[in-house]
Amino acid sequence: MTAPFGAGGKVSIPGSKSISNRALLLAALASGTTRLSNVLRSDDTSVMLNALKTLGIGIEPVGEVLEVKGGGGDFPNKVASLFLGNAGTAVRTLVPVLSVLGGQYEISGVPRMHERPIGDLVDALRQIKCNIDYVGSEGFPPLRLNQSDVSIPQEIVISGSISSQFLSGLLLALPLAGAKATIRVVGELVSKPYVALTLRLMKDFGVTVKNENFETFEIAAGQKYISPGCYDIEADASSASYFLAAAVLGRGLVRIENLSESSIQGDIAFIEVLAQLGVKFSSGETWLDVDGRSVEKIKSFDLDLNHIPDAAMTLAVMALFADGPCKLRNIENWRVKETDRLRAMATELRKFGAQVNEGKDFLEVNSPEFIYDGIAVETYDDHRMAMCFALASFAGVSVEILDPQCVNKTFPNFFDSLKRITRAPVVSIDGPSGVGKGTVATMLAERLGFHYLDSGALYRVLAFVSNELGFELHGWDSEKIETWFLGQKVEFQAGKIFWESKDISEAIRSQKISDSASRIASNLEIRKSLINIQKSFRRAPGLVAEGRDMGSVVFPDSAVKIFLTASLKVRAERRYKQLISKGFKVKMEGLAEELENRDLRDKSRDHSPLRRANGAVEVDTSTLTVEAVLDTVVGLCESSLPAV
Repeated sequence: MTAPFGAGGKVSIPGSKSISNRALLLAALASGTTRLSNVLRSDDTSVMLNALKTLGIGIEPVGEVLEVKGGGGDFPNKVASLFLGNAGTAVRTLVPVLSVLGGQYEISGVPRMHERPIGDLVDALRQIKCNIDYVGSEGFPPLRLNQSDVSIPQEIVISGSISSQFLSGLLLALPLAGAKATIRVVGELVSKPYVALTLRLMKDFGVTVKNENFETFEIAAGQKYISPGCYDIEADASSASYFLAAAVLGRGLVRIENLSESSIQGDIAFIEVLAQLGVKFSSGETWLDVDGRSVEKIKSFDLDLNHIPDAAMTLAVMALFADGPCKLRNIENWRVKETDRLRAMATELRKFGAQVNEGKDFLEVNSPEFIYDGIAVETYDDHRMAMCFALASFAGVSVEILDPQCVNKTFPNFFDSLKRITRAPVVSIDGPSGVGKGTVATMLAERLGFHYLDSGALYRVLAFVSNELGFELHGWDSEKIETWFLGQKVEFQAGKIFWESKDISEAIRSQKISDSASRIASNLEIRKSLINIQKSFRRAPGLVAEGRDMGSVVFPDSAVKIFLTASLKVRAERRYKQLISKGFKVKMEGLAEELENRDLRDKSRDHSPLRRANGAVEVDTSTLTVEAVLDTVVGLCESSLPAV
């Protein structure tokens, strides 16, 4: 991955893995047919889908919807061998459900799954007389589930200290026994929001559970799962965290189009953590905006992140950019995920130059003075390692993600989606004075949601800023000018120009600044420095740049190149009206000659002459309205830019 052009734009996130797999299982167990929309299509959900089909459940795609014909509280096939890959949710929910329903089943997975503990869940199931054998090592898959005569005791005790999925699986399974059941959790329950998510989905499918402070849970007898008919699955809040972080690290505005702060998922709390770090966000019913434009540096933090274990990994990589030491606490359950994430995260962060202290249940990260370039990140077959470390490229460095296909576990098109908010296609609009470049470019940028650059105004801005600060630029070389000016905050917004958040749109039009700008423009070193200064305005989600050499010199790789022209007479009339509207006293006579002479100078100068760029589409605006020109240009953009 190469360094991105900041971040900005809109992105849609695939359905939640946690909700998808729970909803698939509940739909399979319910009475009636359930139509599930926005189901995540990934390796993990494929594992659950294949397992349910093997167990005899009918599942058919109907357009974008999955239609699940429920088994009415049981599975037709009572003997099966299920390979569940490295899908922890599938293993830890199917094992208790199959154990309670009864049958003869073999449960296995990839080698890493056989290293992930399941003893606490098996111990709880044996309390209700489930007959379960360890095929390999005690306390770990693979498992053999034998026909059992389930009997519910007065109380079932389960440990909550390793994984909340053990409790979630038990909760999902017990209503199938038909009897009253009480669960008591011993030890500190980790990842409580995921248990709350399980309870919410159970309620949506007709079963209510009395929750006493996440310590005891009571399930009344005689409850059955009933299809809600249609069920829409939220976008994955854990996956959204990478794009929310990208907005901060890329100092842009990013909208998640199918998620809101009212999400039922625990990892939506990631936005509250960002707010503590000074990040602004807003939300509607179906969208979430994060604005990282005002974030100069990530604030150091010391946080208990047990409630958002997956999104916490995103924060670990953000710590590379922090202004001081960062500590992520109470994350011991990282060690029993797809890999030992504490060990893996510490190892990979050190590659980028960070000093890292790895504790039993915490990570301390001291950001490096410089983030190293060209690092190859080992993913350990862990999708979240790949997605998190893609964010390191915001340091302006290239990053190689080894085995990038591992993201297929939960987010197959992750890298394409990230590219969508970090790319910055350029639309260059060139042409002589009086052809309507500024008006059309401003309107186009607003239409596309792109940034805008008035390259001609930059000379005036440069003159104004140097005058305000008392600098004499003549005698400076181009590198020195470039370094100095790039340290100034200059923005073009809604037809206005801002310097350090101050509107200088009118101030740069004074005669004094005009004269200074003319002198500056004749300085070859200053003109050379302006090339890279202009390039610095290229930021995601894109840029509309207007001038005389945008497509030919500054942005020769523009995705769309437009060259506007008009007759000399029309240009003179437009220039006259423009100057009059701004309060200048001018005469119509001589304007055409002045424009003609200016064209000649611009075309004959040695550095960045006015000419139509290779591949540019010429549009004669002489007889067209502004709206007609805009429609023409928008049409060209729609045929050349993705997702316009």
